[in-house]
Amino acid sequence: MITVPINDPVRLYRLLRPKIDAVIAQALSSGQWIDGPFTERFSVMFADWCKVAHCIPVGNGTEALELALRALSVESGDEVITVANAGGFATMVCRLVGATPVWIDVRSDTLSLDPSCIVRAVRKQTKVVIATHLYGIVADVAGIRRVLDEMGRSDVKILEDCAQAHGAKRNGQRAGSLGDIAAFSFYPTKNLGALGNAGAVVTNDQKLAERVERLRSYGWRERFRQELPFGRNGRIDEVQAAVLCVKLEHVDQWNAERRQIHARYAAACGADAKIVGPNDATNVCHLTVLRTPHRSLAARVMLEAGIGTSIHYPVLDCDQLNEKQLPGRKLPLPQSECARDQVLSLPCYPCLTDTEIEQVVRALAKLSSMAS
Repeated sequence: MITVPINDPVRLYRLLRPKIDAVIAQALSSGQWIDGPFTERFSVMFADWCKVAHCIPVGNGTEALELALRALSVESGDEVITVANAGGFATMVCRLVGATPVWIDVRSDTLSLDPSCIVRAVRKQTKVVIATHLYGIVADVAGIRRVLDEMGRSDVKILEDCAQAHGAKRNGQRAGSLGDIAAFSFYPTKNLGALGNAGAVVTNDQKLAERVERLRSYGWRERFRQELPFGRNGRIDEVQAAVLCVKLEHVDQWNAERRQIHARYAAACGADAKIVGPNDATNVCHLTVLRTPHRSLAARVMLEAGIGTSIHYPVLDCDQLNEKQLPGRKLPLPQSECARDQVLSLPCYPCLTDTEIEQVVRALAKLSSMAS
């Protein structure tokens, strides 16, 4: 029986229930259920929090990625460099806009995109690099930019996929402010989660912001006057914006709690296992991932201890059945392939009790003794 679930977002709802219920009632009573005052408030709050000029709330994180690519004018015939180990979302949006994904390898320590692998991937058709901040660990966006510039490809844009990295920082800058444009998901289990689907695009580029704003509203130049192609109804619900306004004020504290859990797990690991990523500002521990050559044993030990686990992610994008039927370019992926068979996600989220955390720590210690 699982007594420590891999995630439990209802705990945060219970923690903040009076405030959340109050803003939901306020949003419902207003009658402005789309593009109301909470949407405007959240746009300003989240842009300020990310230290960017513009935030455009949208319906979900996948939509945020797609609209960001469309704002960058990515289309059929273009190539987008990405990784293959991040769940398929970047690859999916490449397909939605007609671009060809180019999969390159990741760093062994963070499992995020390795800038040194970009050199072999860039071609004339390259339009964008998607930097996914996997597991909540900020990818080396500056390193990506440096490699591109040294190749004479300053025209290639960088799209940050921040779906798992709300609040993470590198050199004092938050995820979302490092590239040309960024996409966030507010799926309920994210570090900043709504009570349903929601997302946002952020950028310092006014023209890109204006394009996203119009694309999420049917491509309208003005009401009922369509101008941009591929527009749609991509707007956030006012209720979700209201919930996000409440929860945003707590994310930094919640991230600190996640790092404390991450540190306790890391200290309990033996020689044949480790927790992926550093325990500093570059990592907000959206997922705390155990990496071990004994993954099956680790999963069994956790299950026997009543601890929920998951694998993020069990199949590389390029190996998915649907992708094998579509054009794409795959460079050598030794690090991605190795990690795919070794990663196991452990419970790590605010409101885990000390008893539950200690339950995981004991299981990690048991694994260490069994694997040695």
